Amino acid sequence: LQILGNVSEFQRVVNVLQEGVDFDIDVNASVFETNIRVVGGLLSAHLLSKKAGVEVEVGWPCSGPLLRMAEEAARKLLPAFQTPTGMPYGTVNLLHGVNPGETPVTCTAGIGTFIVEFATLSHLTGDPVFEDVARKALKALWKNRSDIGLVGNHIDVLTAKWVAQDAGIGAGVDSYFEYLVKGAILLQDKELMSMFLEYNKAIKNYTKFDDWYLWVQMYKGTVSMPVFQSLEAYWPGLQSLIGDVDNAMRTFLNYYTVWKQFGGLPEFYNIPQGYTVDKREGYPLRPELIESAMYLYRATRDPTLLELGRDAVESIEKISKVDCGFATIKDLRDHRLDNRMESFFLAETVKYLYLLFDPDNFIHNDGSVFDVVLTPYGECVLNAGGYIFNTEAHPIDPAALHCCRKRKEEQWEVEDLMREFYSLKKNKKFTLKRAADHGEGESVKDPEDASSEKGGETRNSKKSSRSLLSCPSQSFNSKLAVLGQVFLENN
Repeated sequence: LQILGNVSEFQRVVNVLQEGVDFDIDVNASVFETNIRVVGGLLSAHLLSKKAGVEVEVGWPCSGPLLRMAEEAARKLLPAFQTPTGMPYGTVNLLHGVNPGETPVTCTAGIGTFIVEFATLSHLTGDPVFEDVARKALKALWKNRSDIGLVGNHIDVLTAKWVAQDAGIGAGVDSYFEYLVKGAILLQDKELMSMFLEYNKAIKNYTKFDDWYLWVQMYKGTVSMPVFQSLEAYWPGLQSLIGDVDNAMRTFLNYYTVWKQFGGLPEFYNIPQGYTVDKREGYPLRPELIESAMYLYRATRDPTLLELGRDAVESIEKISKVDCGFATIKDLRDHRLDNRMESFFLAETVKYLYLLFDPDNFIHNDGSVFDVVLTPYGECVLNAGGYIFNTEAHPIDPAALHCCRKRKEEQWEVEDLMREFYSLKKNKKFTLKRAADHGEGESVKDPEDASSEKGGETRNSKKSSRSLLSCPSQSFNSKLAVLGQVFLENN
């Protein structure tokens, strides 16, 4: 809604969420889907709420009702990660935890698609447990890859034995690779990127044929399914994020030929036969090819990508539009419709189409404009661009992860140090209130003192002949700088 500019509806939905959402319910929920849709959606809305005109509370973005809801939802998922391997169960009961008879078999994507949301949550709340479990799950998959560097489709989270050994880039695996790249970018994490690049080598060696990607046996590399799945169409966009634009465009053009053949991407497409696979002829208005077009257009400005966007709009409008929405295409061969519209059509497909044709959208910000907000930890830059989309197309502002990096107890410790420091300065007037009372954890000082910090610049000052405080772990000035500002005597 914010991306499309509908701020009034954004504000209304925020109020509805605050009034009516309760996670203490006896419901079995997909750990994967709850994370990408609920946790990811709430985190994204939380970070965009100020931009959308929602009145935010003191301490935002390090606090807020939507952030607390996201944290509550994520905590409901944590019992799923309590396995010998650290890989989560696929389903959890929101009230009782993991059911005793729950199957231990989970798909690879259901294990490796948490780092974006959970790391964001850890950085905003100061609780490392979320990022820790997400990383442990990622590394467990990495540890259990085959000797030729591939992962299968489903694994037993108790024993780490692969149950389905088909390796590819599509359904059941896809967002694991996506989150290695996006997690690496979001967190500036070389280890995650290194893991993906190693996988990428194996994928090219064993699954890539003429710019198509097939399914192979994870231990031998022999072809098991010579098909293209529509879910694989995210891959060119992912390639663009690591700078492999030429390969991305060649693969994208292969996928685009399938779109032009049917007016959409069938769920399965037999590559040697050049036709749909039996019982997999439908197109539920998935976003992946359009997502790749959006990323690649930002990288290349190739007009072919806009042509795909135009074709997508025309196809969906002509084939799928019905009185109450846009229906899933049950069979692309004759364009019969199903009586349903998937939620990802609005959450992802429409959003990526809109962004493809809206070069001036704030999502595409190149950093030339930004907002500065005051947090309990000092000044923070937000909305400067570089947004990371989770796999349900909810944008996360990476800058926000640097706004709330210190724990609350460290904040109070630093403020106590500041009090002691200024209590020794007899000729200065100084009062300080905690962030919970004052709003930004700022100091309130004489105008002449405040002017010495104008513009947030760092200045040199004369060193005192004696140390006012003893801070063995780090220098006094560094200790104060935890709040984002350094208060120095400026004589």
